Amino acid sequence: MAVQRMQGLYSSMAVVACAAIAVAMLPLAAAHEHDEDKIPEGETISLEPIDTTLWIHILLQMLAFGIIFPLGMVLGMIKSRWHVPLQVLGTAIAILAYFLGHMHKGRQFIHGNVHSKFAHVLNIMLFAQVVMGAYLKLHLERGFNGRIRPIFRIAHGINGKALPVFSWAQMIFGGITALGFCQGDHLGQCLAHFIMGGAFIAYGVLLTILLLVGQMWLRRTGRSQEFYDSCVIAAWGCVNTFTEHRWGTAWVKNDWQHTTMGVIWWCAGLAGVWLSRDRDGSPKRNFVPGFVIFMTGWAMSAHPQELMTSAMVHTTFGYTLMAAGLTRIIEVAFVLSDKFGMSADGFETHSFQYIPAFLLFAAGFLFQGATEEQMALVAGSSMDPISYILILYSLAFLLFLFVNMLIHVYDRSANADLLAAKARANPLNHRVPPALQARGLNGSASAAAERRQVRDAEEFELDGLVSDEEDEEHAARKKLLQDDGNDAEERGLASPSTLGRNSDRVAP
Repeated sequence: MAVQRMQGLYSSMAVVACAAIAVAMLPLAAAHEHDEDKIPEGETISLEPIDTTLWIHILLQMLAFGIIFPLGMVLGMIKSRWHVPLQVLGTAIAILAYFLGHMHKGRQFIHGNVHSKFAHVLNIMLFAQVVMGAYLKLHLERGFNGRIRPIFRIAHGINGKALPVFSWAQMIFGGITALGFCQGDHLGQCLAHFIMGGAFIAYGVLLTILLLVGQMWLRRTGRSQEFYDSCVIAAWGCVNTFTEHRWGTAWVKNDWQHTTMGVIWWCAGLAGVWLSRDRDGSPKRNFVPGFVIFMTGWAMSAHPQELMTSAMVHTTFGYTLMAAGLTRIIEVAFVLSDKFGMSADGFETHSFQYIPAFLLFAAGFLFQGATEEQMALVAGSSMDPISYILILYSLAFLLFLFVNMLIHVYDRSANADLLAAKARANPLNHRVPPALQARGLNGSASAAAERRQVRDAEEFELDGLVSDEEDEEHAARKKLLQDDGNDAEERGLASPSTLGRNSDRVAP
């Protein structure tokens, strides 16, 4: 308890240090008045380039909110001792970057833009997270503190898991503000692209989580994955049906396509919910979510566009989404054969199962990068559409990699005992990592001990069955077995050449 109190004291001191940094830099931030005198009339940004200070602000905020805080969230879920130091580091970087954002020169931005407004929400969340974390680290568990501590623990967990989602939105707002996009008549299509693109990326993240660490949770719920997918699809379709067209006005441009797409989503979603139960009421896999994704991609690939660049990006987005839906159907119907997973314990995965998840990442980035203003910017530059598409695919791979890394960090700690037991059960096919060896779960030592126990049992069973004239041969054989066992324990698993020599020596 004393050690915990000391750790809590150090955490509180770190919070005080971060607050001191913030107070010390307040005069510098106050000196920045957000001038707008160089912004042309009717525009939201000036023509000056982004200066070095603002670039440092962008990179530091991406480091803090895009990498450090998500990793710290996972470390907090597994109760790692590195959770608090990492979050303190991220908070210090975020505070520094915040004030750098108020000290830049160069490009000017209109006052009250969405990025600056949403920054207040994000900073309040971060401040609340730091305060609750410091309080929980003090381990005050008696009296009134004992009653409110569980509430703080739940709130700290929810706020910490929501922070990466809000951080993602703030990064989107930052890019929009830096380029002066999504103003006036462009707002509606911006919302459609960024919300729908973000939904595809979120769907890819959830598929990856369920694939790697969520299979057993799905089985405990008593529902198939397609049940939850179909429920979301039906709800989303209802929203799109009544929001994509301004009712009471003339049907223009793509209103028909957007609205009918919402209709097929809720119709197919209801069918998917019905098919998620077998005849006896047990959970059942089905094709509906994959088919809805395929149809959506087909519709979007034929979406009429004014610019050639926009047409190519939208077509690639549609084909990517069609591929995601098709590979999802193949995964469920043929790779898994309608089973919940590749193995009963939920640990085995097939390489094909990663394809639909990644394609959803790629489709999300393609759709978010295909707004009218972005397409006009690319078309007016020296970049060709293929290069732009490859850049978006590269970003999808980076996010896909980062999500898999975070899941791996969680999995190696949360399921350490199960992974070690699986390694012990299959010593020839699994190598126990150093993290598990530190717990005394060395695969080679376990295998050697098991082989020694089997050999001793065989010798005991055969001890009373050999005849007198076989005693000499039996003694020689026993000596060879003991020598081989000792050699195996010293060298680990025997090499193929050693195994061959041992077989020659033991054979009669």
